[in-house]
Amino acid sequence: MFQWNTLKLFSTRVARFQKRLFSFAVTHCDNVLNLDAEQKALRESVRKFAGEVIAPIAAEVDSKNEFPNHLWKQLGSLGVLGITAPLQYGGLGLGYTEHCIAMEEISRASASIGLSYGAHSNLCVNQIVRNGNEEQKQKYLPALIAGEKIGALAMSEPGAGSDVVSMQCRAIPSSDQKTFTLNGNKMWITNGPDADVLVVYAKTDPDAGSKGITAFLIEKGMKGFSTAQKLDKLGMRGSNTCELVFENCVVPASQVLGQVNKGVYVLMSGLDSERLVLSAGPLGIMQACLDAVLPYVRERKQFGKPIGEFELIQAKVADMYAELGACRAYTFSTARAGDMNNGVLDRKDCAAVILYAAEKATQMALQAIQCLGGNGYINEYPTGRLLRDAKLYEIGAGTSEIRRILIGRELVRSSD
Repeated sequence: MFQWNTLKLFSTRVARFQKRLFSFAVTHCDNVLNLDAEQKALRESVRKFAGEVIAPIAAEVDSKNEFPNHLWKQLGSLGVLGITAPLQYGGLGLGYTEHCIAMEEISRASASIGLSYGAHSNLCVNQIVRNGNEEQKQKYLPALIAGEKIGALAMSEPGAGSDVVSMQCRAIPSSDQKTFTLNGNKMWITNGPDADVLVVYAKTDPDAGSKGITAFLIEKGMKGFSTAQKLDKLGMRGSNTCELVFENCVVPASQVLGQVNKGVYVLMSGLDSERLVLSAGPLGIMQACLDAVLPYVRERKQFGKPIGEFELIQAKVADMYAELGACRAYTFSTARAGDMNNGVLDRKDCAAVILYAAEKATQMALQAIQCLGGNGYINEYPTGRLLRDAKLYEIGAGTSEIRRILIGRELVRSSD
């Protein structure tokens, strides 16, 4: 009886704690980020939606490793799937600052849903906005922005991750240049199992190296295109990921995104915006860490008082708050600079913001576990999930090591 009552009391406390998590908001003042009234309204709108709709199912999404596909149309109705797309296609016509706002707030509620959101809205929708012709924009953007279709991007391969330009996927043009035949595999593709529209990179001139890459718009159902089994990942569970298989997949030339053999320009500029927008994912994770830690240390008592009154705990939460503030300021200043420069982003800063935010998010998740002690190590609390999710950002969109190489190379080559 004692054991049963103890477990019942523990479960009740966990449930009460989890219900309060997202409503317990300790964020940096929007004025520090210099957000205007429209941006503040967007943050509140997405925060409210994420808190009411996404946060309650975050643990279930993680445990079942299934994305709740009904969310796509809800995100479309919210208006966040086409933040950077022009109004004429159903978008909001806004910039990277607003995109980072949405990415952070969704990731705060569920990092895995945030990752899938980023893959759809930035890696797919934004790439079509920036590189598509008018026919392609009219064909694909309205349905993607409404959440009626799901988007993805396919760049990495089983043997080409960090060294992406060494990709082996081939797209051989027909003699009349009207079609291309794709053969090869793509790996680690976020939204891959569910995607209706995918931006896919392939070699159209294998002997030309990086100057022989072309981007294509591939649709689900194209003959010769299939997906392999969904991957069982450590973290970001529910952000469905798989391998793509192309076996003599014939693609019309009208599906080329950008220009033939100019795909590296689509790829590299896309990586800049990808790194910037995805850097807001770790911001959401860090905020979620504070959401978990602060109410806990105020209530948990040891030695006759809340553990938050001990200076060692106060030092931990102070460091967490300061690190989140620094990461958030860097991300939003980089986004704002790009918006003020007609969407042209600084490559080294885009790499640096995700490098810094990703590593700090992993460290903060570890500290969140430490602050919760034994409770931080059990799955009834979100801290373990936050750690598993945070680690992905040190690997995806270019590893931390690749980011350091890129930043160092840009600095050494710079004439400024």
